[in-house]
Amino acid sequence: MGIIQLKGENGNFTEDQHSEKPMRSIVKSISWRMVGTMDTIIISYLVTGTLAMAFSIGAVELVTKMLLYFFHERLWNSIKWGK
Repeated sequence: MGIIQLKGENGNFTEDQHSEKPMRSIVKSISWRMVGTMDTIIISYLVTGTLAMAFSIGAVELVTKMLLYFFHERLWNSIKWGK
C-alpha cells in the first residue's frame, strides 16, 4: 500500500496507508485485462467461429475495459466505507 501524507486537523501530518498510488491501479488494470481479454477472445471465437473477429472484439474490449477499471478503482479508493 502507498503511504500518503495528509495534514490532519491538528496541523500535523498523518499517513494514509489505505490509499493505493495510481501506478498500482494501472498495473492491476493491465494484469486483470490480460486475463479478461483472453477470456473475451475465447468466448468470441466460440460464438463467431472466426479468429479474426475474436481478436478484433478482444482488442476493443481491452482498451475500453482497462480505462473503465482504472476509474472504477480510483473511485472506490476515495470511498471511506469498509476501510
